[in-house]
Amino acid sequence: MDVTPFPSPFVNLAEAVAHVLKHLQAETGLGLWMFTRTVGNDWIVLHAADQSYNIQAGDVFSWSDSFCIRMVNREGPSVAPDAAAIPAYVDAPIAQQLPIGAYMGVPLLSTNGSLFGTLCAIDPHVQPQKLSDWLPSVQLYARLLSTILQDELRHQDQERHLERAQNDAQSDALTALLNRRGWEAHLTLEEDRCLRYGNPAAVIMLDLDDLKRTNDTYGHVAGDELIMATAQVLRQSLRSVDIVARLGGDEFAVLVVDSVTDGIPELRQRIDKALAANDIHASIGWAMRDPRATLLAAQAQADTNMYEIKRQRKAARQRQDS
Repeated sequence: MDVTPFPSPFVNLAEAVAHVLKHLQAETGLGLWMFTRTVGNDWIVLHAADQSYNIQAGDVFSWSDSFCIRMVNREGPSVAPDAAAIPAYVDAPIAQQLPIGAYMGVPLLSTNGSLFGTLCAIDPHVQPQKLSDWLPSVQLYARLLSTILQDELRHQDQERHLERAQNDAQSDALTALLNRRGWEAHLTLEEDRCLRYGNPAAVIMLDLDDLKRTNDTYGHVAGDELIMATAQVLRQSLRSVDIVARLGGDEFAVLVVDSVTDGIPELRQRIDKALAANDIHASIGWAMRDPRATLLAAQAQADTNMYEIKRQRKAARQRQDS
């Protein structure tokens, strides 16, 4: 009697992807299989099984350079046993960066039909034409992995709301926003999501221009009211899934999750208008998370940008007063 145990379900997407990539690598003979995400022109490797190129999770390439963008745009086929026979692939910049003899790739789609990334493979050597026989299986694997992915992504917002419900020990007493300890904890949690799913994110740093003058002129009660009004503006300007914190004194921080670069200037303008409507003056800097770096690096860059704006505003006021 066969007593081999039945295989257990995969714990999560990462485990499922790892098994699929290794299986496809062994069965197709292609040296590199990848599960990727596209964000703007960043082509982010979320998972890789590589025996040929020394590519690993976290590597970032140019989406516009890739074979995959040409496959998605239907300029080249999903399977190219001899990549050099496909003009669109010969002309792709990545063909000059890496030796690519064969290619296979299919899109990973979100439930709304938008492109998430690709399930794809390359090999330094030209492959037999029978490589095309694997396309239906690769398409099926892509659909299955996309289903698991979308389920995990749907649970992200639930996770975030639960995390915020557990914030009592990490809240600022005056504004009820996250305090510095809470901010750092949530930044760590979101960094993990960025690494798992390639989520884009942005950090906004805000520093009040007039808190000291308000305290000195009108008293600390007025200063507290200014801080609370700023917190209220930020809450009303952001989505419930975004993270906003008071780091101390007159400094606030915002993490805009699942954001794209084009949307941040619009959000910045919305915050500026809301602050102006409440007669609040503040210096604001922002930075996108670079997929090659971390949210902490984005915070540092946003902080630098904010202080440069603050310096410029202070210099402009001094010129006006002189």
